[in-house]
Amino acid sequence: MKLKRNLYKKFLKRPIDFVLSLISIILLSPILIMVALLVRIKLGSPILFKQKRPGLDEKIFTMYKFRTMTDDRDEKGELLADKVRLTKLGKTLRKTSLDELPELFNILKGDMSFVGPRPLSVKYLPYYTTVEKQRHLVSPGLTGLAQVNGRNKATWEQRFALDREYVNKLSLVLDLKIILNTILVVFRRSDIVTRGTGTIEDFHKYRISQKNKSENL
Repeated sequence: MKLKRNLYKKFLKRPIDFVLSLISIILLSPILIMVALLVRIKLGSPILFKQKRPGLDEKIFTMYKFRTMTDDRDEKGELLADKVRLTKLGKTLRKTSLDELPELFNILKGDMSFVGPRPLSVKYLPYYTTVEKQRHLVSPGLTGLAQVNGRNKATWEQRFALDREYVNKLSLVLDLKIILNTILVVFRRSDIVTRGTGTIEDFHKYRISQKNKSENL
């Protein structure tokens, strides 16, 4: 079984990702164009939101998403809070995961895979434990085991535990199950907490608060 997992990881996963991402981009091109036009009309330019994220072996890459927030600033020129800048269109794109579609190009390039631990912020890297860093032993994914088990409602500990479980059990069958479950989760719009509404604490802030609590005991 372990040999099969290694063969899939080394020789099959990447070619499958390349072919499926190319087919997906072609088939979903009408939706990609439609969303791009809506973002351009409602939010202006740029259409894409680009951010550095750690990938396989913590190698940094640029991840693409559709833009969901305005550039509104205060009198000092500072950007307003995310929940203020997040528009109605942006909330819809996030709830339906349509904002994630440009990541298909990341998969095509080899930065990401269809299935794997979600790529998180670069600023989280110093706060991972040695065990938590194991999530970077595989390519990050458009979806993952954590996303079909609680999605954004799962705690950080639960998410990282599921990421480690995926790394240890990676297989074609597991990837297919996760993809099918992802379609069901998105279709049902279940276990969704809209990103940017202030309901999900950033990991680095969470880890600092946990450290402060332990020091005050």
